[in-house]
Amino acid sequence: MWLNNILDTIGNTPLIKLNNITKHLPCTVLAKVEYFNPGNSIKDRMALKMLEVAEQEGKIKPGGTIIEGTSGNTGMGLALAACVKGYKCIFTTTDKQSKEKADILKAVGAEVIVCPTNVEPEDPRSYYSVSKRLATEVPNSWYVNQYDNLANRQAHYEQTGPEIWEQTEGKVTHLVVATGTGGTIVGTGKYLKEKNPDIKVWAIDSYGSLLKKYFETGELDQKEVYPYISEGFGEDFVPANYDMSVIDEFTKVTDKDGAVMARRIAKEEGMFCGYSAGSCLQGMMQLKDQLKKDDVVVLIFHDHGSRYVGKVYNDEWMLERGFLDVKTFKDLVGGRGKQRLINLGKENTVADAIELMRKYDIENIPVMDKETSIGAISASGLFNKILNNPDIKTQTVESVMEKAYPEVAFETPVERLSTFITKENGAVLSRDESGSFHIVTKYDIIQSLTK
Repeated sequence: MWLNNILDTIGNTPLIKLNNITKHLPCTVLAKVEYFNPGNSIKDRMALKMLEVAEQEGKIKPGGTIIEGTSGNTGMGLALAACVKGYKCIFTTTDKQSKEKADILKAVGAEVIVCPTNVEPEDPRSYYSVSKRLATEVPNSWYVNQYDNLANRQAHYEQTGPEIWEQTEGKVTHLVVATGTGGTIVGTGKYLKEKNPDIKVWAIDSYGSLLKKYFETGELDQKEVYPYISEGFGEDFVPANYDMSVIDEFTKVTDKDGAVMARRIAKEEGMFCGYSAGSCLQGMMQLKDQLKKDDVVVLIFHDHGSRYVGKVYNDEWMLERGFLDVKTFKDLVGGRGKQRLINLGKENTVADAIELMRKYDIENIPVMDKETSIGAISASGLFNKILNNPDIKTQTVESVMEKAYPEVAFETPVERLSTFITKENGAVLSRDESGSFHIVTKYDIIQSLTK
């Protein structure tokens, strides 16, 4: 049996048990993996619902234009619906969102306008303000306003909540959501609490967002608001979709912790999820002491990792922001204390080099001229030379030395050090803050990468 169009594939996403990252917890942890929706995110649900309600209420006419401010996922859901239903789309987004999101929206026919992130919501340059303005200027257009459009949370009350209840056979005890517009957490949480008032609803917020402070105090504190890197959750205002009475607790997750956890989910659970999935699981782990043996925790994994291949899943992007806890040259030599570098002068003999290798059980020795590295002696290189001419033991190392080892910065990551190691070159050098030389060999690197 076939489906009428792509919109019929929205919903009924799988609930998948986490088996590795959470194996030390006493409870069962399940992920509602929403990237199985056709637009690869949970936003497909509410995008279609909001459009259907707008059609019913006559807010959009055939051939009209859908206008919305979106981080990308809601836009994707709306764009898919527009393709099927014959509408045009104009979306505003912020410059902190991944380029992949904007490119995907363009691929499905949407016009995308990128606006600055670090401005107030009321600023005429903000993506909120630009979308509102366009809705007044473009004929036959409908401004979606997912933040205050209550069809957003209605979609999750009608779909996501019932699916989780049925898939857990009513055993769910906790719902955990990285929350932004409020639609997912409020709609889903409201349905589940109506089924069982004892179910706990935990909201995950980002540092730089005011939602947690508002939940705890009722105060809209703009001092809480500052730019952050995490995508898809957190807000600098409180959307109308929020009903804070549905939520039991908020916790904040750092940009780094969310990104690192997203990568762990991919590597350890085989789920290639978006940034907010990492933040969602990290937030739950921060509250893990509240979990008991028979609890059944459901996490919402909002979207797919393909949206973030240029960010969270890009090593250089992570390194630039200090999000990867990588070992460096400095770390590798840090445990040696004040051990001096074993080296040779150009006037030393090959016999001296052999004796140092035997005494210290080493295979690579730099040759120094005062404070400059001018060459190297390696066990493998000497082996070949002595086989051909046993009498070279009396020669100076200057006459038989190999090229000098490469010099790198003291903070060079281990992964990058490995690119300097070749068949002919078994070590790298670096100077510490005082100017003293240190050496790292291929065996040091192999040890660090296998610990």
